[in-house]
Amino acid sequence: MTTLPPLRFKPARDSAFRRELRERADAYLAGAATHRFADWRMWAKSLALAGLATLLYVLALNASGVAMFVACYVACLVTAMVLAMNSLHDGAHSAMFRTGRWNRLLTRLVSVPVGVDTDFWTIRHVHFHHTYANVEGYDLDTEPNPFLRQTPYQAWSPQYRYQYLYWPLVAALSLPYLNWYGDWLDRFGKTPVVVHSRLQGWRGWAAFLGWKLAHVALVLALPIWLLHGSGIGWGTVLGAYLLGQMLASCALVALILGTHWAEVEFFQPGQDGSLPHDWYQHTFYTACDWTPKPRALRWLGYWLGGLNLHLTHHLFPTWNHRHYPALARIIAELAPRHGLVYRKIGYRELHASQQQFLRAMGQRPLKD
Repeated sequence: MTTLPPLRFKPARDSAFRRELRERADAYLAGAATHRFADWRMWAKSLALAGLATLLYVLALNASGVAMFVACYVACLVTAMVLAMNSLHDGAHSAMFRTGRWNRLLTRLVSVPVGVDTDFWTIRHVHFHHTYANVEGYDLDTEPNPFLRQTPYQAWSPQYRYQYLYWPLVAALSLPYLNWYGDWLDRFGKTPVVVHSRLQGWRGWAAFLGWKLAHVALVLALPIWLLHGSGIGWGTVLGAYLLGQMLASCALVALILGTHWAEVEFFQPGQDGSLPHDWYQHTFYTACDWTPKPRALRWLGYWLGGLNLHLTHHLFPTWNHRHYPALARIIAELAPRHGLVYRKIGYRELHASQQQFLRAMGQRPLKD
């Protein structure tokens, strides 16, 4: 594992955009007489999703046939992912509760049906991705791999010519990969993640194995045990589990990943680890917002936990997603004044740009 020099952005403390953005955001909170954390409406949404996932799980365990079991079980796993997008994600950014301990407990509990280790996922997402988005060697979400070439600085292989066609399969397998391979690489110290964990040594291993076993017990062992006499065998449960994880993963990745691919820039820092711009500028260079169109589909953004407003999320990661629409309007107003390009596009544009990006990255570079 190569040790990279610390990455250095230009200081943003004197940025006029940063000052005005913070002033306007604070004024918005004061005017609304509220705070940056979740409110009762966010809790009602999370509880409703948790209740729906629980109901679907109970229906799956009481299914009288294979078709009903698979339908309810898969719907349960997809709903659990929607719940994670609306609560676990904000909790990882300390945006649900004022207290860190409660945010960590929330992320752990919500992650059980999803399967990821939230200690490692939070480090990957908050420490590496949010800080170093689209920076080669630093953003772990764009690490070189045999399936997708995601930056112009990565080596090319012939299979990448077809990545614009097979990427949905990669997206679908991302969650199973993270659960059953990526987390274990982190745990064994094969990535830069584990050194940043609060849980080291035997305590780290005990927590890791405990939550992984809780996941297996809830989504595999208990259904197999309760349904073995009803004609629903372990193979059906395992197949439904894989299908549910793949559908949940594909939906999440397809709707979110393009925000860092659509007409954005990628960076490779110099040998000293420096970049020629500040972090706020970097966010505009590497992300965009998108909104569902037509207006009849605006409900989709609500159930995505605001993650479609992805540039806004990167600028305000510690704010609950209930504030993103208001913050996005502030950003759209301020950005042009400071020479920054704010992009809010529709999903069709996002998908088209995503496909164009994958095709471009799949072409053999001229120097090769």
